[in-house]
Amino acid sequence: MALEQLSDVVQRCQALSDDSYTTEDHDVFSISGRTCIEEGNSAQVLSIVLDEKNQDMVRCMGWTLLPPLIQVLLKKRDEKLSPCLAIFSHLLQTCRPKELLIGLLEQLEHDDPDTIAESLHLLLNPLQKVLLCLGSRKASSLGMTLSSVLDQLAKLPLPHTKEQEEDDVFSLCRCCTDLIDFVKPFVHETRQNLLSSENTNKKAGEQGRGPEDELQTELLKFSMKTLSHPLLELQLRDPDTLAVSPLRDFATEILSALSAIGESVSSLVFQPLLKRKQVPGFLEEEVRYPKESLASLAHLVFVHHLAADMFPSVFSSVFCLRCNMEHVCLLLSRTEESRIRKGLELYEKSLVRLEDGSLPADLLQIKTFLTVPQNLVKVMTMCPQHDLRTRGLKVLQLSIDKFDTEAKYNFFQYMLITSRHSGVEGYIIKNIKIQVNAALQPGNSNVWFEGSQLLPLLRKVLSLPDGPETDLLQYLDRVMESLNLLRYLVIRDKVTDNQTGIWTELCKIEDTFLKPLRVGVNMSRAHYERELHDTRETKRGKAKEESVISVSVGSEKLPNMTSESQIQALHSALHTFDMIESVLVRIEELTAVKENL
Repeated sequence: MALEQLSDVVQRCQALSDDSYTTEDHDVFSISGRTCIEEGNSAQVLSIVLDEKNQDMVRCMGWTLLPPLIQVLLKKRDEKLSPCLAIFSHLLQTCRPKELLIGLLEQLEHDDPDTIAESLHLLLNPLQKVLLCLGSRKASSLGMTLSSVLDQLAKLPLPHTKEQEEDDVFSLCRCCTDLIDFVKPFVHETRQNLLSSENTNKKAGEQGRGPEDELQTELLKFSMKTLSHPLLELQLRDPDTLAVSPLRDFATEILSALSAIGESVSSLVFQPLLKRKQVPGFLEEEVRYPKESLASLAHLVFVHHLAADMFPSVFSSVFCLRCNMEHVCLLLSRTEESRIRKGLELYEKSLVRLEDGSLPADLLQIKTFLTVPQNLVKVMTMCPQHDLRTRGLKVLQLSIDKFDTEAKYNFFQYMLITSRHSGVEGYIIKNIKIQVNAALQPGNSNVWFEGSQLLPLLRKVLSLPDGPETDLLQYLDRVMESLNLLRYLVIRDKVTDNQTGIWTELCKIEDTFLKPLRVGVNMSRAHYERELHDTRETKRGKAKEESVISVSVGSEKLPNMTSESQIQALHSALHTFDMIESVLVRIEELTAVKENL
């Protein structure tokens, strides 16, 4: 039935010119032709399509046969494959490019990852051929095609292990390789256009960069999108880990494409600090160079050392750090694991290029040098991944090591004010102790960590956030490191030398820190002892059953647990107060001994 309908419409249309075909002719040809292919009569359809008398009709209506043809080619059924492949090839050579483009793009849309991968592999090459047939009018069509392809690529799962990339279990590697092959002729054409334009400008005596053409714009948009996804999501492996990496090759090709279309890789990386020349074009600055894409580019350059041959070595390490801080700040402000990890990697790689103690204090006047540490604190205290929290602490210490003494001093003050986390404050206080110890070594004297300059920093350290009512368990790390620093100063600095100024400040420290701390310890101990007594009484009252109770400490409830667990937690708290008190007593004893010498 369908074959008869197809034969009838073909015979009728043979006598007509291509502008005389009716809507009904189009519908009958499309429906009957598709049905024939679906029913396995593709050989008969092939003979009709190849018939010389039918070429005008095929040119106008043949593209409507694409859906069933592509379905057969994707399923790879041997008995139907050969005639369908022949029909498909003939349509690509005969049909009008714009209609072919629409038909092919419609067949790209899928949701199943396996089908997506197969569809991209099958259709990218035909799409390339069709686009090349459009000549100088291809730019908008190329942009539409690349956007559709990247939308499909985004649906594919990403490989997370070396083995997954090696085996290409999700076919992402093959799709990325196909995509690079797809854009190469368009990149080459843009490069040739740029060279031709430059030669014309030279002959005319003009300088600078000319207006951006549409093809260049579409390739730039494509490159920026790929830097954001998939490249920012992927964890690339270095050659030592994976000798052959299609994904690393894909990233390298994207950077090469950027350079070929007239975008300097170094200028893109340093875009936050370098004022780019205003280029007449089709995109606004924020759209042209998305910040996340530039951060991904910086990561590829500095962490994976891609495009090294395109990156001049004239920039100082401090300048590179300043530029990268913008990218690091952006990446660490995100919540996605991939972005946090890449932010930490980029910050670390930017820091290791510097000598210890080389960063001056005036860098702390730059916003990102204060914002990045705040983001690091969030990573160290809130990130669910333990390895990222640990790495965040490592990078924080590395950044501290790179500051000179004045910068360290100012940085410590800033962190004590802004971190609002006992563990971080304790870590900063431990670093202050390290710097004081270094300053007290023979020949290492500096004005920032001894004498009158040190005292304002000590006053910030040797204080309780809420006076005697400070939650000592919540602020335990800060309190213990503060006591350890004070104990160290009392032991290390002689009363007669008073290099740190601690002995002239001791009376104030007693009033503002030590006395409130003693009161706080006594108050906390009394509170927890009462809670311990009440918990034991509750346990005795319900000795015959394993009760689950809730205990309030201060204004907060401890998690529900058995009475035995509650008693252990309360004992642990009381032990903490004993530990604080023992250090307090030791400091008092040392102070008395020193003052009597």
